[in-house]
Amino acid sequence: MKSLLSVLILIVTAVLHAAPAKQPNIIFLITDDQGYGDISAHGNPILKTPNLDRLHAASVRFTDFQVSPTCAPTRAALLTGRHEFKNGITHTILERERLTLNATTLADALRAAGYTTGIFGKWHLGDESEHRPDRRGFDEAFIHGAGGIGQTYPGSCGDAPGNTYFDPAIYHNGKFVKTKGYCTDVFFNQAMRWIDEAAAKKKPFYAHIATNTPHTPLQVRPEDEARYTGKVPDANTAKFLGMVANIDDNLGRLLDHLKAKGLERDTLVVFMNDNGGTGGVRIWNNGMRGQKGTPWMGGVRAASFWSWPGRFTPADVAATTAHIDFFPTLAALAGAKLDAKTRAQIEGRSLVPLLENPKAPWAERTLVTHVGRWPIGTAPEAWKFRNCAIRDTRWRLVSIDGGEKPAWQLFDYQNDPGEKTDVAAAHPAVVQRLAAAYDKWWAETRPLLVNEGAPLPKMNPFKELYWQQYGGGPSADDLRAMDYEQFMRRQNAPKKAK
Repeated sequence: MKSLLSVLILIVTAVLHAAPAKQPNIIFLITDDQGYGDISAHGNPILKTPNLDRLHAASVRFTDFQVSPTCAPTRAALLTGRHEFKNGITHTILERERLTLNATTLADALRAAGYTTGIFGKWHLGDESEHRPDRRGFDEAFIHGAGGIGQTYPGSCGDAPGNTYFDPAIYHNGKFVKTKGYCTDVFFNQAMRWIDEAAAKKKPFYAHIATNTPHTPLQVRPEDEARYTGKVPDANTAKFLGMVANIDDNLGRLLDHLKAKGLERDTLVVFMNDNGGTGGVRIWNNGMRGQKGTPWMGGVRAASFWSWPGRFTPADVAATTAHIDFFPTLAALAGAKLDAKTRAQIEGRSLVPLLENPKAPWAERTLVTHVGRWPIGTAPEAWKFRNCAIRDTRWRLVSIDGGEKPAWQLFDYQNDPGEKTDVAAAHPAVVQRLAAAYDKWWAETRPLLVNEGAPLPKMNPFKELYWQQYGGGPSADDLRAMDYEQFMRRQNAPKKAK
């Protein structure tokens, strides 16, 4: 009898251990142009972010987490599990911000696993109908156009006309709605309403909250700017830090909301910033060289906080990790079954072993950075070695001023995190090894730059949709006679008195 009982205990224990955990609800918060140093828990001497600090304290924190130097590229890598260039994204405008239609997105995978999916805020992976999030796996889409509210560029990348950060017109499931309030507050309010609806349906949810703040233009609530007026060197820095403080307030509201609704222990909350710092680096950049738009670590190091109360134990993880690891990690936690095409697409690794054990084995790897952004009509090969880098855990090989040929500098990142001393001459074998890996990466990637040479449409799709809904805009004759930029210049020209 005792022996049988022991066997039953072993069987039950094995079954419980093997049984998959309940699918977590997932909330992902990503901010726009907030740097690694723009968090008080990261040592910022002026900025106060009590709610980010609260999340930091409750999270597994990846302290060597690499993203892309600019925003659309990072978002493409997060949602596909592979380097942004392999998704065709080499810029943030001029059709080169469009995510290839051949990619499976994280939202596709989660929806197939039974999740309801929603995005609130910034998309920036294509404004044309086939590229928008409602066609890329999201059930709920509440977004602005382009890379930011009010932005307009030649081609398809542009937001609704006349938009500002206050009372913006937002594209919601196929129609514009004219909102009231400050944009970040609007996005969080809508996300929390949707989360409540999803929770009531007893379905796991994925909420992708992507603020366009604290990106320029520095349109900020006066009360938020006032928090830092007189505490920083200039008004623009006060505005920038005030925008971050507003994000922090909204995060606090969200965390409190989850607790009040009984969702806290069933929900994984992930926070990241999308690229290196901008308006706050003059105050604090954590000793890093460079900022947004550069291949230095100050341009690509990001915060990465993962909080799931009762499942993950808060800790720092020093392993070399990256944006391409986001998709496979969430797919694993959600129990998503990926088809062969999607598995082949993913270059990243699941972070689940590190989330469960910060000291888990983690194999050496190389990660590539390229700023891209070469002029339209330029051959990519002429920019192969301009503003790029390749790294492993210890070393970073960087080429700033190269073109068709490299101008490599080598930095011992583990011992020189500020990347101050070029040691290429002392370690030629390291330079050779990493340079060869970079050449291999370029050869694999070059055929996948599918947006190079794409034609520019005459009008931003978001503006066209807005004018269809509300009236106004250029006539057919206007479009035949001039391009959209000419039309806008004419519209904005001083009117002559009658």
